[in-house]
Amino acid sequence: MEKLVTSEVKLGIIAGGQLGKMLVLAASNWNINSYVLDKDDHCPAASSCTFFIKGDQLNYDDVYGFGQMVDVLTLELENVNTDALKKLKQEGKKIYPDPDRIEIIQDKGLQKQFYEKIKVPSSLFSLFNSKQEIILAVKSGKQLIPFVQKLRKGGYDGRGVSIIRSKDDLNNLLDGASVVEHLVDIEKEISAIVARNERGEVKCHPTVEMEFNPNANLVEKLICPSTLPDKIENEAEEIAIKIISELDLYGLLAVEMFVDKENKIWVNEIAPRPHNSGHHTIESAITSQFEQLLRAIFNLPLGSTKLKMPAVMINLLGEPGCKGKVRYEGLTECMAVEGVKIHLYGKKITKPFRKMGHVTVLAPTIDEAKNKADFVKQKMRVVSW
Repeated sequence: MEKLVTSEVKLGIIAGGQLGKMLVLAASNWNINSYVLDKDDHCPAASSCTFFIKGDQLNYDDVYGFGQMVDVLTLELENVNTDALKKLKQEGKKIYPDPDRIEIIQDKGLQKQFYEKIKVPSSLFSLFNSKQEIILAVKSGKQLIPFVQKLRKGGYDGRGVSIIRSKDDLNNLLDGASVVEHLVDIEKEISAIVARNERGEVKCHPTVEMEFNPNANLVEKLICPSTLPDKIENEAEEIAIKIISELDLYGLLAVEMFVDKENKIWVNEIAPRPHNSGHHTIESAITSQFEQLLRAIFNLPLGSTKLKMPAVMINLLGEPGCKGKVRYEGLTECMAVEGVKIHLYGKKITKPFRKMGHVTVLAPTIDEAKNKADFVKQKMRVVSW
């Protein structure tokens, strides 16, 4: 803590998208020197960080060289060069999360095997090396339809996922090493964000409900507190805490889960970093997910995760058919509504369904927050010139 107070500590953040930007802004409250590595010198975090370094998070030399510049290293996405991180770790660099844990999370097959090992509920699965193997398994009766196919590596925000509901959908199979999962009959999708530090403290933010855009398979709206029974919320929190503890991960972990029609919870995926389902915490919680990550990696006491006020968050996605320089419609009308907090990520170019910002709506009751959020959703659009 004394070193942190001197304001000489150098925090390295691999990738400078919106998550990196919001982490930089949280770090600035403590006057931490933030270094950001990204291949796009116009990325959202570039204008906010103390030092910007242009480089590719998948390139060994770029990641290794960047790590040598800083005291503590973290990331805003898990698709990074872990060989470089392992070398830095061997040399004594503080890296959160640990590169061995990142490798488990990078591979959805290893994720599923980990859930099986620690006995947390996750849907039945099989591993395949190619789409042809999946087709042969279906023809032989070893793989039943319906199912969900996920590429083991590289997928995010709905990419790398194909839902197969009939034999006709087999044409939509993705080629590559895959996890094939039983299709859960989903009632709700939920998320819990949990933090852990080296002091042994673990704290979980309240569970949120997520609503997805059916076209882009992206989170479109989240609700906190959730409308779930206390029993399910408590179970979700216990699962999140068990995963971060068994994984022996220090930092932040987002645990996405399904609740089926019988109110049973199934773990979907995890992300070892700040997450879209925690953006509302900037205004609605005593400690935001970004501050909590900083507390965890600097081994400071974890902050309170209590809600200040109910909240609904809406992702601002690029409108279908719009590509080019970004323009926001409805901004003035929405800002006139009490409790509306708008975050624009600073991306210069909009594309269909690209995450361009988010809006958190605070209100004394969740119903009031929902009504205001519906108004914002109708009025605010991300279009191009």
